[in-house]
Amino acid sequence: MWIGKPFSKWCQLRPKEAQKVPESAWKLLFYSCSWSYCSYLLFFTEHNFFHDPPSTFHGWKSGVAIPKEIALVYLIQGSFYAHSTYATLYMDAWRKDSIVMIIHHVVTFTLISFSYAFRYHNIGILVLFLHDFNDILLEFTKLNIYFKTRGGTYHRINGIITDIGSILFSVSWFWFRLYWFPIKVLYVTCSSSLESNPNIPFYFFFNVLLFLLTLMNIYWFLYIVMFVVKVLTGQVKEVDDVREYDICEDQKIGVQDHSKTSTRHKETVNNKQYTSNGYVKKRV
Repeated sequence: MWIGKPFSKWCQLRPKEAQKVPESAWKLLFYSCSWSYCSYLLFFTEHNFFHDPPSTFHGWKSGVAIPKEIALVYLIQGSFYAHSTYATLYMDAWRKDSIVMIIHHVVTFTLISFSYAFRYHNIGILVLFLHDFNDILLEFTKLNIYFKTRGGTYHRINGIITDIGSILFSVSWFWFRLYWFPIKVLYVTCSSSLESNPNIPFYFFFNVLLFLLTLMNIYWFLYIVMFVVKVLTGQVKEVDDVREYDICEDQKIGVQDHSKTSTRHKETVNNKQYTSNGYVKKRV
């Protein structure tokens, strides 16, 4: 984002965190708007598929007209995931799960494209609603991680928000993607769809992709569980990053204890040194 880098510089973030802020800020903005609009469709219009998932296939027929408000969601989401595939390959920071992320984007874009073409748009809105909420919490938590050590000092308020965000993210991931998703989407696409339309086309194709999406959700949930175990066993002193704690071999897990940071700061002052963006520089 055009405002992300200047804002990061103004807040005196360390270069490594400053590079990640635009990516997380843009994703937070997109997922917040997307999820809010899907929530509006599901809870404040006639498209109340969340409370009545089997109704997503009632009256289905090939070539049925797609409501403009749902078509808008598909246009925006399809564009986003097409760009996200390119961004993961060439723009975003490379992580250990980036290969899985690319597969996820390809699967999601395929589901969006074909569900639009074959008029499975009602269940598609429900799928997007159940996935975007977790990404809001993820990006919001990551931003607080980046900002809690700004200006060379530790900011406790961002640390507290990070801890709360991590807990909410972990719980919501299980609740939305591993509990609601199977009972409100998978059951409907596997069973209710056949009850409404016994000869519904591409039945196996769509269900295989949805189950693949579920497997990836389980894969990432295992990352979350591993991280929680490390926190509870003391291997991680403080929440560092919900997803990125295992980025590369040479990156340490967690951040330095606040007391150690304060001690190091005093030592640099006594040695007539000062800190700039988290780096120690000698006075000239």
